[in-house]
Amino acid sequence: MFNDKAILITGGTGSFGHKAVEMLLQRYNPKKIIVFSRDEYKQFVMQQRFNDPRMRYFIGDVRDQDRLVRAMDGVDFVIHAAALKHVPIAEQNPLECVKTNVRGAENVIHAAIHNKVEKIIALSTDKAANPINLYGATKLVSDKLFVAANSLVGARSTRFSVVRYGNVMGSRGSVVPFFRKLVEEEGATELPITDPRMTRFWITLEQGVDFVFKSFQRMQGGEVFVPKIPSMKITDLATGLYPSLPHKNVGIRPGEKLHETMCPADDSHLTLEFQDHYVIQPSIHLGNRNFTMNALGETGQPVSLGHEYNSETNPDFMNVDELNKMLGLCPV
Repeated sequence: MFNDKAILITGGTGSFGHKAVEMLLQRYNPKKIIVFSRDEYKQFVMQQRFNDPRMRYFIGDVRDQDRLVRAMDGVDFVIHAAALKHVPIAEQNPLECVKTNVRGAENVIHAAIHNKVEKIIALSTDKAANPINLYGATKLVSDKLFVAANSLVGARSTRFSVVRYGNVMGSRGSVVPFFRKLVEEEGATELPITDPRMTRFWITLEQGVDFVFKSFQRMQGGEVFVPKIPSMKITDLATGLYPSLPHKNVGIRPGEKLHETMCPADDSHLTLEFQDHYVIQPSIHLGNRNFTMNALGETGQPVSLGHEYNSETNPDFMNVDELNKMLGLCPV
């Protein structure tokens, strides 16, 4: 579906953007791919890797609505990946997080509607479900804005949806490269563990990009798509990486949860279960869209009332062998 199409990725110089560009160029023949981000050095580095005539690079910030309007001129699909994502830093700089994650979402929506973009998917996070930290709260607001944007388009065919998933194995700033840096560069003899009970959802970058691409095919507009992915205890992750190193309990950081949720129990009356994913339907009325059957003809069933998709109670838990297999899919 991306052949001969123009695709724009906000925050495109991040881990997701690199992998998405790589997979778009390998699998499809897009008319152009626009990387929209504010860091000129990262764009320079990315240009060395992707020296392709279909690539375009726009310096800009999602806080700047006019620049987004200009960048989206002639664009067919948008992936909104730009965000401030570091939980403790967001706690310490709340207004900056709001400017990027909330106002930035509003600006992306405005620019997409103005330019009659066909489809937009915003990347969310498990921390947006029942949020307890500012980052999660801003992403929940962003999710709500993108869902509600479907009621703003009028007669236009522009559609907005959201993809929500958990921790990305091996992405910049995640725990796997953090542990490797501690041990292999700094010579650490123990691994810091925030809490031995902690669990998280895990997905590889390639799996995440694949799920986003599939969601573009499935979407009608207004859905929050949630992949079915494995969970793992943080202690098992550390043991799998460095089995001979002891763990040091350093305590939960500001804004952290013991376990993450992707489909809250409070949304169970809106949640549909498909073979490999969930869909949280919009709580607002968006015309006569039937979300029990997606655009690919796949059908979903309502979950039971009170059902929650949680990293602690997830039936799919990874063991160390499965972790090593996953790490093989996402070398750092």
